[in-house]
Amino acid sequence: MPGVRDVSADAFIAAYSSHLKRSGKFSLYFFQHLLNDIVKTGAYKELAPYDPDWYYIRAAAVARHIYLRKDVGIGALTKLHGGRNRRGNRPSHHADSSAAVQRKICQSLEKIGVLEQTENGGRRISQDGQRDLDRIATAVVEAAKEDDDEEEEDEEEEEEE
Repeated sequence: MPGVRDVSADAFIAAYSSHLKRSGKFSLYFFQHLLNDIVKTGAYKELAPYDPDWYYIRAAAVARHIYLRKDVGIGALTKLHGGRNRRGNRPSHHADSSAAVQRKICQSLEKIGVLEQTENGGRRISQDGQRDLDRIATAVVEAAKEDDDEEEEDEEEEEEE
């Protein structure tokens, strides 16, 4: 049975973010009125994200990261999602992303039962969350196989003609 490690990151994150959006259980309680207008994903950014579903995509990326590494804190997630801080004519440096965004995403994922807190203050994937993520990964693999089969059939039809 394929797991999250067997699926490409972009395919899994796209599938899991659409699952979170469709399920309706994932709460946007903190950023509900601010989501697309004001909230930046880091102090080094100039603008808010263009994609209206950025919160779901970031939550899927966080869930995948915590699945792959068993015990992750908010600081590690801010470093992961950080980027280049452009400082004018001085050299650029790495800057961490917003810890509030990472914390609220982890709290939302805990609320729906995907994550749980560890003794040392970090987060880890729960058994229900691991089952959900494996199920989504299996669906992604099956969808990729179906696409490959359809492409092969199309190629065979073109060769016959």
